[in-house]
Amino acid sequence: MARASDFPARGRIKETRGNVVVFQPANTTYELHLESGGEKPAGDEPVDVFVRVIARKVMTVPSGGNFIAPIFGQPRTIQGRVRLIGEREIVVQAGCPVIVELPASDAAIDLNNGPIAVGKMVNVSALPGARVEVSGAAQVAEPV
Repeated sequence: MARASDFPARGRIKETRGNVVVFQPANTTYELHLESGGEKPAGDEPVDVFVRVIARKVMTVPSGGNFIAPIFGQPRTIQGRVRLIGEREIVVQAGCPVIVELPASDAAIDLNNGPIAVGKMVNVSALPGARVEVSGAAQVAEPV
C-alpha cells in the first residue's frame, strides 16, 4: 500500500537562511521557502525531500494546470492532481509532490466538483508554515 513517504520531491537546496531553506524542485524555476525545523539539508547537491503544508481550504476543481503559487516564496496555493489519499492527508502533484494535511473542519473541504479521488484535480489554500523534511538521512538523489 502506498504511503506519503513514497512521493519525495527531487531537487536542490539553493540556500539556507536560519531555519528556512530555499528549495528548487527539479525541472522547475520554483524557489520554495520552506521551514526546515532545524535540519540542515545538504548544500547544492541533488536531494529528495518531503514538502509538507497544512491546508486552510481544499476544493475539487474541474480542470486546470499543476502549479504552486507564488513561484518564489512560501507556498500559499497548490493545485494539481491527487496521487495519494490517506486518512488525514493527500499528496498533490503540483510543480513537485506536496503532502497536504487536510483541514480539521469538513466545512473547509469543498466538493462541488465531486469527491477527492486519485487522479482528480484539487486546489489547496495553505496555511503559513510550509515545511521541508529531508528524505532519509540527508539522502542524496540522482543528479537532476
